Amino acid sequence: MFSSFKKKSYAVFTCALLAGSILFAGCGGSQSEKKQEAASGEVTIGFSVSTLNNPFFVDVRDGAKEAADKDGTKLMIMDAQNDASKQMSNIENMIQQKVSVLIVNPVDSKAIVPAIEAANKANIPVITVDRGADGGVVVTNIASDNIAGGKMAAELIAEKLGNKGNVVELEGIPGTSAANDRGKGFDDAIKAVSGITLVSKQPADFDRAKGMKVMENILQATPDIQAVFAQNDEMALGAMEAIQAANRKDIIIVGFDATDDAQKAVQAGSMLATVAQQPKEMGKVSIEIAKKILAKEQVDTFIPVKLELITKK
Repeated sequence: MFSSFKKKSYAVFTCALLAGSILFAGCGGSQSEKKQEAASGEVTIGFSVSTLNNPFFVDVRDGAKEAADKDGTKLMIMDAQNDASKQMSNIENMIQQKVSVLIVNPVDSKAIVPAIEAANKANIPVITVDRGADGGVVVTNIASDNIAGGKMAAELIAEKLGNKGNVVELEGIPGTSAANDRGKGFDDAIKAVSGITLVSKQPADFDRAKGMKVMENILQATPDIQAVFAQNDEMALGAMEAIQAANRKDIIIVGFDATDDAQKAVQAGSMLATVAQQPKEMGKVSIEIAKKILAKEQVDTFIPVKLELITKK
């Protein structure tokens, strides 16, 4: 009996010694203590970004960093450089480092599935931002309603053209949910206008240089164009350069994301409009939701971020 008492006393003493250390959770900390731990930033949130070579995703990152820095939450950010295999490797690295929550902005919605499944297997909650995933268990997706945004762009173009003309669409990276949804919203709305024809739809991978090159080729092959919708501002700005070089002042351009460069182009009259997302807000919300998940709070499976149309007026 005395021996048993000594063992119990030793166990209590050992756990007491560990109470002030980072190993406290290993002694069976209560649920409320774990919530306090999450709130105080004694966790690491992993954030896999598709590319930091795009101002939009730089803003997403900056919003996340600002939100994490407010209470000292550790944030591990990795840039996939628009490479799905690199993103898989980055996420495997973060899983090995035992991040508490994984935030993913997928390069490709299909290719990301094995990485999400690997995080699921490691019991790491997953949040997707801006782009969704085609599989795996995701707690929530934080994004704009891209279908609605594509529709907004189509309706504006139809209005400006008087429901008559030829339109070009520059598509983002094929397979991404953003490209799929923006394309669906735009295409469905344009098809509903009998006097407007979508004469060309080609991918330019959300990239400015590719947007310019693709637009140059389209202008040579199909010169009878009145409007361009680009599924992001980088492609829109590239298309704008090609259109200006061809001295085609009669073509209107609508982009998507409302980056600083695009908004300047809109105010200068070089672009008609851009559909505004709030990338910094997306980054901020992703961190706030990650903390709620760590605190075992319920969150919605989809968290929308408001859109608006930015025009010169």
